[in-house]
Amino acid sequence: MSDFDRLLQRHKDSVYRQMLRYCGNPTDAEDALSDAILKAYRSLDSLKEREAFRPWLVQIGRRVCGRMKHRQSLRPALSLAALEEEGVQPHAPDPTPEELALAAETKTCLYRALEEVPEPYRSAYVASDLEDKSNQEAAAEAGITLAAYKSRLHRARAMLRERVDKTFCP
Repeated sequence: MSDFDRLLQRHKDSVYRQMLRYCGNPTDAEDALSDAILKAYRSLDSLKEREAFRPWLVQIGRRVCGRMKHRQSLRPALSLAALEEEGVQPHAPDPTPEELALAAETKTCLYRALEEVPEPYRSAYVASDLEDKSNQEAAAEAGITLAAYKSRLHRARAMLRERVDKTFCP
């Protein structure tokens, strides 16, 4: 039995328990330990002292675990990217009837509240938030400076928020 095998037999259970804590599940812990053992064997000559074998192997295992977690966290994004490359456009599930009704009611409430906002402010809100015009474009159409337009838009949003709060939070 080689020196590496003796060290491994002596410390692998302890290292496995640590991998279990780091990785969070037995399957990943076993995979991390296997990869760590292989990496340790390949770079055994970098180990200076035999007494440092366990912490050295644990450190290698922690790095392996970290890489595994990183890859797992990227998997959903990579899956979406692969779908998009194939021309498949993922979409959200269709809204439930309750969600549709709530959205319609909220929209109606917002439009009623918007009708109560005085005209120069309402126009600013409609241009920026409903028609998606840039502030520069909306200011030019209104014939005012950009700073004045931003102030008007800020006031419009505050007035609308106040009116919506009265409706939803009497």
